[in-house]
Amino acid sequence: MGYVFERKVNYYETDKMGVVHHSNYIRYMEEARGAWLESIDMPFQVLEENSITIPVLGVSCNYKYHATYGDTIVINMIIKEYTGVRMTVEYEMKDKKTSKLFLTGETKHCFTDSNLKPISLKKHAPEFSRKFENLLENVSAS
Repeated sequence: MGYVFERKVNYYETDKMGVVHHSNYIRYMEEARGAWLESIDMPFQVLEENSITIPVLGVSCNYKYHATYGDTIVINMIIKEYTGVRMTVEYEMKDKKTSKLFLTGETKHCFTDSNLKPISLKKHAPEFSRKFENLLENVSAS
């Protein structure tokens, strides 16, 4: 089971033709991740209070169709991979009204302490690690 996030395209995110600039989709992924972490009681603030950061190591996007001003984007996301040290999140963005596919993509992350030193979340914060493991198991069971 994944997480679903919705957001409406703002005028300032578009170009002269009313089309969303390609760089904004990466921002949408980050917004969705932040909302998702809040939904599982691990908002960025709580992670940082526990000396945990989740930097992005890589982003991959396959643009399928353009979103335009006024569209509502539905972002479905799942944990594709989780090792305790690294995590891959997969995204699918569609138009809420038509279900037209805008984008597929993924982000790759690692876990670090507040000094950006890589950590094993399983050792550093086992309660947080279990949440990610449960999400991965739920996706695998689907």
